[in-house]
Amino acid sequence: MLTIIAIVLICLFAIGVPISISMGLAAFTGLLLRGNIPIEVTAQRFVTGVDSFPLLAVPFFMLAGGLMNTGGITERLVRFANALVGRFTGGLGHVVVVTNMIMAGMSGSAVADCSATGSVLIPAMVRARFGAAFSAAVTASASTIGPIIPPSIPFVVFGVMASVSIGRLFLGGAAPGILMGLYLMLVIYIISKKRGYAKGERVSTRDIGAAFKKAIPALFLPILIAWGIVGGAVTPTEAAVLAVLYALFLGLFVYKELTLSRMIQAFGEAALTTGAVMFIVAGASLLAWMMTREQAGPALVAGVTSITRDKNMVLLALNIILLILGCFCETLSLMILLVPVLMPLISALGIDPVHFGVVFVLNLMIGLITPPVGMAMFIACAIAKIRVVDFAREIPIFVGALILVLLLITYVPWLVLFLPNLLMGK
Repeated sequence: MLTIIAIVLICLFAIGVPISISMGLAAFTGLLLRGNIPIEVTAQRFVTGVDSFPLLAVPFFMLAGGLMNTGGITERLVRFANALVGRFTGGLGHVVVVTNMIMAGMSGSAVADCSATGSVLIPAMVRARFGAAFSAAVTASASTIGPIIPPSIPFVVFGVMASVSIGRLFLGGAAPGILMGLYLMLVIYIISKKRGYAKGERVSTRDIGAAFKKAIPALFLPILIAWGIVGGAVTPTEAAVLAVLYALFLGLFVYKELTLSRMIQAFGEAALTTGAVMFIVAGASLLAWMMTREQAGPALVAGVTSITRDKNMVLLALNIILLILGCFCETLSLMILLVPVLMPLISALGIDPVHFGVVFVLNLMIGLITPPVGMAMFIACAIAKIRVVDFAREIPIFVGALILVLLLITYVPWLVLFLPNLLMGK
């Protein structure tokens, strides 16, 4: 039965059926062929798949990101980042990375961060005579930091699917996210030095202080979220609501740039995106239920352990598989589909679920910037007005840098686990 479901799914993908519908139809085909499962289960699984309190964090973090983009928060973060690192070789490229690292502590979405920073910084980089394709590659690559540094929408989904502490996942992503930023900045420096890209103007200490002063209200948001979750004052879902309220407060009363029309735009975009995401969740939930019922997890455990029980080899194989799948499939659907199948294997091999969760999500984030279906890639290309083929020439070195970070956290679990163990106990 698992083979039939897989064949149907691949065929639907091949003829261009949307991924959410493909997953639902593949599962429904298996349900019909099995013959002993009531058809009403389809509707039941669709509803229960999205009926989750932690998943409420997804629309709220998306809305928070939209309000930040329209309320003047992003612009002030860009100015602060420019004051900090704009003076270095490849200055605006570094500004993109630092801005994304700061925004990562607010929105939890790579797509939102790519859209926000790209709309501001890609045109600025092009005007400064950075190549349009290079500017797009930098922006898309930096946006992958968003779901790794807490808070993170993918970590929320993974925590729900795998029954893993979302707070520990959030803390586990902090160090890898910083490493991603540092590695990307190193690549930007090397390329900029080689191509002769300009430095930004040197900024005085007074100007840095002024930029910091204007950005302080925005910079307080990630501190508020992290303190609330780690301290146990709020759940991740409640933290997402706090992020929305704080973004509204800044946009309306502090920066005073959030008009009624902009607010309606942000709410509308968040609602549309949430609808699309939840439809994917529903279809993937039915497929994941069918695969679990057909014992896909135990079958995978038996197959892998019959070959090897070496954790390092298994993690290497999973990294390769996830990187390949990430090039062709949407992130959230892959997560909902694969987590129930892979977690029995992870448990059987004694791999820490928090460690694996961060490794898993980073794999899928790299997929956002790789052809043919990387969402961050498409957004950056649209803003830069370039073809995907031009983007594809610039992106390999950035993908390589992120894969180095992936390998590092895969085989040095301490980088992921030391903060959760320090602040929340083992």
